[in-house]
Amino acid sequence: MLIGILLAINIIVCIALIGFVLLQRSEGGALGMGGGGAGSFMTARGAGDFMTRMTWILFSVFLVISLVLTVLTGRIGGADSVVDKLKIDNLDTKTLSAPAAPTVPAPGSAVPAPGSTAPSAVPAPQLSVPAPAAPAPAAPAQTPAQ
Repeated sequence: MLIGILLAINIIVCIALIGFVLLQRSEGGALGMGGGGAGSFMTARGAGDFMTRMTWILFSVFLVISLVLTVLTGRIGGADSVVDKLKIDNLDTKTLSAPAAPTVPAPGSAVPAPGSTAPSAVPAPQLSVPAPAAPAPAAPAQTPAQ
């Protein structure tokens, strides 16, 4: 429950941080876009100080909450790593290194219809088995004109 509350607060702080960054006036004049300062409700220096201070405060809160969430979720998951959770000791190395024998259907065997319920009769597709070459079409026999 604590993680859910912290996550919700972190999302709100993140959205506020994005808003404050986007509202700030460009100081470098990048791409020739200056900012108009004539119609602002605060002086340029006062608005810049407030926005800069709020950006740093929101960034600090976002960073602290993110670190706390990382620590809390790490303790909930346990101390084991993903590699430790794999049961490598129980694996049989002989079956891992043996190549799979390709199954090729016998020529002339009947293939069941697509709607039939005979899954054992249909071989599994194999990528290592080359496709059979299609026979060349026979040339039509020409009869001499009489």
